[in-house]
Amino acid sequence: MIYQVAAGIYSYLPLAWRSLRKIEDIIRGEMNAAGGQELAMPVLQPLELWRKTGRDRAFGRGLFVLYDRRERELCLGPTHEEIITELAGQYIRSYRDLPMLLYQIQTKFRDEPRPRAGLLRVREFTMKDLYSFDVDEAGLENSYQKMLAAYRRIYTSCGLPALVVEADSGAIGGKDSHEFMVITETGEDEVIYCTVCNYSANAEKACSMYSAPDAEIPLPLEEVSTPGVTTIRELATFTGVRPDQTLKVVFYMADGEFVFVVIRGDLEVNEVKLKNALKSVDFHMAGEDEVKGAGVVAGFASPVGISGIKTVVDDSVTAGVNYVAGANKPDNHFKNVNFKRDFDADITADIAKARAGDRCPRCGGELQTKQGIEVGHIFKLGTFLSRRLGAFFSDRDGKERPVVMGCYGIGIGRLLAAAIEQNHDDKGIIWPLPIAPYQVYLCPLYRENTGVSEMAERIYDELISAGIEVLFDDRPESPGVKFNDADLLGIPIRVTVSPRTLKQDSVEVKRRSEQESELVSLADLNGRLTKIISDGISMLDDEA
Repeated sequence: MIYQVAAGIYSYLPLAWRSLRKIEDIIRGEMNAAGGQELAMPVLQPLELWRKTGRDRAFGRGLFVLYDRRERELCLGPTHEEIITELAGQYIRSYRDLPMLLYQIQTKFRDEPRPRAGLLRVREFTMKDLYSFDVDEAGLENSYQKMLAAYRRIYTSCGLPALVVEADSGAIGGKDSHEFMVITETGEDEVIYCTVCNYSANAEKACSMYSAPDAEIPLPLEEVSTPGVTTIRELATFTGVRPDQTLKVVFYMADGEFVFVVIRGDLEVNEVKLKNALKSVDFHMAGEDEVKGAGVVAGFASPVGISGIKTVVDDSVTAGVNYVAGANKPDNHFKNVNFKRDFDADITADIAKARAGDRCPRCGGELQTKQGIEVGHIFKLGTFLSRRLGAFFSDRDGKERPVVMGCYGIGIGRLLAAAIEQNHDDKGIIWPLPIAPYQVYLCPLYRENTGVSEMAERIYDELISAGIEVLFDDRPESPGVKFNDADLLGIPIRVTVSPRTLKQDSVEVKRRSEQESELVSLADLNGRLTKIISDGISMLDDEA
């Protein structure tokens, strides 16, 4: 299927390549049907374009940067928004040119810090990326919904049910975005979903609704001795309060600035939300030396009485009263700490991780989690790229306005990997019929002097003539080896020719997804296989 050349770099071998081409054909068909026009853009991109948009800093070390012989800086494209926006600026002149949908299927490069999980986290990969150009937000919404519907059909046509979830836009930018997740136990992404309504989001984006605090009046601030108490659990036990009545402080560095992050003791910081709230590029948890340099007391810190340090407060804190928090000196805490009275925030935002068991922000139902693999991501980019790169058009009144953009990506290799992760058993792959490398695995047994070889050759020729894709296993191996390999490769239909079946003028037909096989007469074989294949694909087409 694949061969690893280096960390995160793979060669696709013949079986995988056939499946990838089928996936591409399905995607290309849906993009064309939606009005997309295919083009090809270069892998090499001038780094200057990325500096104009500021996204060279957003991608950071993920960009592969190189120099040509004239010492001009280039990068290997991790995505193509800059190139397509500059292109749009050259050719879109009037509102009459819009809307426009342009796409490609192209190689991308991202210098992942930890390539892993086979094709799921790689440094070189193939992506379908489509870009929409519209006159206004209403047009963008129409293009966005058109692509969302097309993506649903793509995954259904590939035999992969995908869940649509709200997502963070990350380094791509823009405002709204959605991911398409294939649910599987081995997925690297966490999906938060409601058991009552249709709310779902990835863990980076998901929100929760918290119970209203007990009705209390703010009490006077009181300092208490807490020798050796450094954890939230110890603090709650020592002071006789619940963990959600405590505050903890986590320290971060954001673009070189030390940051106090204040959150309820029972919650954890969602670093993606925090980074977005800070609008930070260079972002990491503060190290021991950075904490000491800021002059704070780790384990007993709080924002009470602290000045000159940027403070971010999770919005759940603002609803409570009389918290227990650090007193900024060893072995001491404050009781009855209250927001606004005792401390304030430079930024107040939702920066907490949503968890299973939390309440849904839409309906109040219970949230649960699943593991999934991201197989697609769509974004509403708006105008930030078109403004910076000069993609303007003349509206009906002759006024110059920036083009409103969206972008829509599908990782081809990721989709292949997700198909296998979602469709397998302990014996091997169970390919969805539309993207299987072959439709039929032809397996002759005991070939010598039995007439099996001649019949298998005849069957192969007839099936090929009927337009059926056949992998012909003509190796001189035992039945056990061939059957095990057939299950491992996962071709949807196995056709076995043996002396036993030929005595009945038949062959054995077995679907990879089923336990039982059936005897089919030689005269009926083409028709039976054609029907199995047709019914399998038609069922998916109907769902799409």
